[in-house]
Amino acid sequence: MSKFRPLPNTGALTGILEALSFFRDPDFAKKRFDRLGNVFETSMLGQSMVFIQGDKAIADLLSEPKAVEGWWPASVQQLLGSHSLANRNGAPHKARRRVIAQLFSSSALQRYSPGIIKLINELGEELKTATDPLPLAEKMRRFAFSVIATTVLGVDGKDRDTLFSDFEIWTKALFSVPIPLPGSPFNRALKARKRLLKKLKKILNAPINSKGGLDLLAGGLDEVDIPFSDDDLGEQLLLLLFAGYETTASALSCLMRELLLNPQIESWLREEINSLHWPPTPDQAAIVYDPTNAPRLDALVKEVMRFTPPVGGFFRRTKQSLILDDIIVPQNRVVQVALIASNRHGVGDLNVFRPQRHLEGECSSSLMPFGAGERVCLGKSLAELEIRLMVIGLLGKLQLEVIPDQDFSLRQIPSPTPRDGLLVKIKA
Repeated sequence: MSKFRPLPNTGALTGILEALSFFRDPDFAKKRFDRLGNVFETSMLGQSMVFIQGDKAIADLLSEPKAVEGWWPASVQQLLGSHSLANRNGAPHKARRRVIAQLFSSSALQRYSPGIIKLINELGEELKTATDPLPLAEKMRRFAFSVIATTVLGVDGKDRDTLFSDFEIWTKALFSVPIPLPGSPFNRALKARKRLLKKLKKILNAPINSKGGLDLLAGGLDEVDIPFSDDDLGEQLLLLLFAGYETTASALSCLMRELLLNPQIESWLREEINSLHWPPTPDQAAIVYDPTNAPRLDALVKEVMRFTPPVGGFFRRTKQSLILDDIIVPQNRVVQVALIASNRHGVGDLNVFRPQRHLEGECSSSLMPFGAGERVCLGKSLAELEIRLMVIGLLGKLQLEVIPDQDFSLRQIPSPTPRDGLLVKIKA
């Protein structure tokens, strides 16, 4: 008798109620895992979806890269575009990924570091001089966008602000119903996408300046036969903005939220921060706050990524039948790796935010906050650098406190962020 089991199913037919529950209930996946096990199938607006959690099921999926391909919901596919790296598979995906990855090399990060440090110092001064409480989550979003727009693309001033405005409209509809009804979020996002691509092509057609990193792409584009001002590259830069911005902004907002709501953790971290020098030199910025030199900071970042990963899950589509945790998953099924549920699945106090677990060897599960495998987020290294620099640069100078009577719960789509913006002021 085969040890493999058939795929458990929720029994949903149209998937309308499942889709509503998915967007409204942060425990959507957990409730079904508790009932059906680590691998189950449901329907989402007519699309068959297989959710998985746990190290074994995820390892089984990632061990078969040739048996799966990338996949995104229709709204994401349309808003990113057919040329986008996210919507490509096979050789075209690998070739473009190799070129775009040059923007996140160690030498590129060293080039970006002075600009990142400058933006952090400017935010510190803004918080110091503010007479009214400021929404820290919004400031983290603007910071993360400014890094990718200014230090990578070389855009600043008014051009950066208009780019940010359209990008926020575009981002908010990434995971939405892809029906362009007049006035709908998706329709507004499609219009914002046109404006964004027009601005990005204008940037590409301008002479390459020394402020950004676009010159790093020039040579590599020849090998994949992409002109420097082509629509293909415009869509890669649109994805680049999202990859280097949304995940970073979410991680920073959630990190600051946990520190401000848990003073004992902030005090624990400050013992280490007080021993670290700021600012670092460009050649030291990427390593001076690494796990060796700042183990508590590293543990804090890992716990944020475990507790509230900036990407709640990632998708693959099966090209052939697979066995995931001894469950048979048929061909042509969309599989979502449920990271939030998976990170809290196991023995111990996994529903408690406790960074010390990473110093005590108590976290055995593999953390994949930026996805995994050959499609791991390209902005991962830049995001990690920004987060470490922000924590040391901002908290080393300031002590913040939250304004009471605000909603600290997290909005989950497109990435976790405090609902009321995390209003803060300088501690008296």
